[in-house]
Amino acid sequence: MALVECSSANPFADALEAIPLVKSASGDMLTKPFLDVCRTILPVLDKFGAAMSIVKSDVGGNITRLDTRYREDTSACYLLHDIVRKEISEKKAKNSNSCANGLLWLTRAMDFLVALFQNLLSHADWTMSQAATDAYNLTLKKWHGWIASGAFTVALKLVPERTKFMAVLGEGDLDTDIKNFVVSFSPLLQENHDFLKGVGLDDMKAS
Repeated sequence: MALVECSSANPFADALEAIPLVKSASGDMLTKPFLDVCRTILPVLDKFGAAMSIVKSDVGGNITRLDTRYREDTSACYLLHDIVRKEISEKKAKNSNSCANGLLWLTRAMDFLVALFQNLLSHADWTMSQAATDAYNLTLKKWHGWIASGAFTVALKLVPERTKFMAVLGEGDLDTDIKNFVVSFSPLLQENHDFLKGVGLDDMKAS
C-alpha cells in the first residue's frame, strides 16, 4: 500500500502549539482555533493511504461546513457553541446539513482518532487493524447504521502495517507528542459532547 512520505515535522507537535489558543480568556471554545487544530490533525488520515479516505472526506467536509458559517459572520460565530445555539433558536440544529450536526460528527471523528492514538501508545503488541477496530468500537460504531458500519469495517481491514504507519507520521519525539496531544485535546472534545448533550443534540445517528 502506498504511504505518504515522512514530513520534516509531525502534525501532533503543530497541534500542541495550537491547542492552547482554542479557549478564550473566559474559558469559551473559539471557532477558528478549534477548527485549526482539527485541520492540523487531518493530514494524519493521509498516512493510512486509501483506507481512511471516507473518514477524511467526512472530517474535511464538517470542518468546511463550520468554517463557511464562521466566515459568513465572524463576530456572531466567534464562539463555537454560539453557532449551534443560533441554529437551535432557528429550529435548524437537527437538520442533516446543520453546523450542529457537523460539529457532532467532527467531534466523534476526532474521538476515533484520539482513541486510535491512545491504543497505539498503550498496546505495543497490537496490529494497526486491532488498534483501529477497537477505537472504532469505542467511539463511532454505536452511532453508525449498517451502511456506515459496513463501509468502516472494510476500511479498517485496509489500514497499513503499524511500523510503516508510525514511520511516516513525522519526526521528533513522536510518542511524547502523541501522548500530550491525547491528554490535551480529549477534554476539548468532551466539552463539545457535554454541550451538545445539554442541548439534546448528542444522539444523532448515521444510516
